[in-house]
Amino acid sequence: MQSLDQTDRHLIAALKQDGRASITTLAHTLGVSRSTVQTRLDRLIATGTIQRFTVELDAMGSDDRVHAVMMIEVEGPRARSVTRALRRLPEITALHTTNGKWDLIGWIETGTLAEFDRVLREVREVQGVLNSETCLLLDAAKA
Repeated sequence: MQSLDQTDRHLIAALKQDGRASITTLAHTLGVSRSTVQTRLDRLIATGTIQRFTVELDAMGSDDRVHAVMMIEVEGPRARSVTRALRRLPEITALHTTNGKWDLIGWIETGTLAEFDRVLREVREVQGVLNSETCLLLDAAKA
């Protein structure tokens, strides 16, 4: 990944807050021209710094979805290819490297248990995935 300057970091932060913001709105927020925002956004996408834009549902829209956390053990030399393969699965909405027994932690979101089962199979079939453990998220803990 390339080095990011302050404007790049502010642009990314603004997009995290509102991924649907217009170029004009982003330019106003950052205090730069529209062409600066467009050029930087194009570069961040082309270099892979920004890999995708996603949809985040409100609580009402996501209550019936299946959520899970998957811990994944990866064969060392295949870490990059495994990560690329997993990022292509749209149901894996977040993927993080970690330390300890597991190499990657993935957040899985599907509409049905059948879709969830398919995603588990697809992950386990990726060359270089040695082992995995998945936990369904049942309900938010309340104090």
